[in-house]
Amino acid sequence: MSASSTTRALEAHAHDTKFDRRLAEILDYATEIFADKGYEGASMRDLSRLSGISLAGLYYYFESKEKLLYFIQQHTFTTIIERLRERLAVSSDPEERIRVFVQNHIDYAVAKPKAMKVLSHEDDVLKNGYGIELAAIKREYYRICVGLVDDLAKAEGLKLCRANAVGGISTRVAVMALFGTMNWLYTWYNPRVDPDAERLAGEISDIFLLGIRGGKSGAAKQRHNIKGSMRKESQSATKLNKSGRKSDDE
Repeated sequence: MSASSTTRALEAHAHDTKFDRRLAEILDYATEIFADKGYEGASMRDLSRLSGISLAGLYYYFESKEKLLYFIQQHTFTTIIERLRERLAVSSDPEERIRVFVQNHIDYAVAKPKAMKVLSHEDDVLKNGYGIELAAIKREYYRICVGLVDDLAKAEGLKLCRANAVGGISTRVAVMALFGTMNWLYTWYNPRVDPDAERLAGEISDIFLLGIRGGKSGAAKQRHNIKGSMRKESQSATKLNKSGRKSDDE
């Protein structure tokens, strides 16, 4: 059964509140299992023991753990994107829209760290139709972020460029760096010592915005100066080495 046909089969029960609740429970338990044991190390029996649902009951909803992983990832991505679109609809300011993007992602990452761990660790497990569908959703999410950054660059005259181009900060590098910061939050975030989601999102947004805005003036010059200093140090070291070898020969 394809990803789309499986989705349709589950959607046929959309009116069944009990079915929806049980489905959500299974996905939550499966997320915990995959986060703790990894996809390869987890089994349907592990899920049965944790959830208290019989194997027959689990197979009524999902015929394999592959489909479980697909639905965890599909549900996570679509939830994040749907909430994002709702939030973006009420703002037209380019900077504010980037902050909304970061806040939306951080809200979910802080509330659902195990789901984010499964997304990051099992990113390339699904290779068939499920993988193709998820890749399309990821590309959509990536393009939304690129569009937001491009909008800010146009509004403020920032010098951003495409990958491998010279003369500014690469939009792709900037966006992928932001995703790297947000997606790995689960590895270090500690609510006992770190700020709450709202303040954390604000700080990450500040760092990101300072970074891409720096490409317009000081940061690019600073990188050039650092490279120049490193080159001079390298040349000086080479001269010293040559001088030392000459002294030894004498």
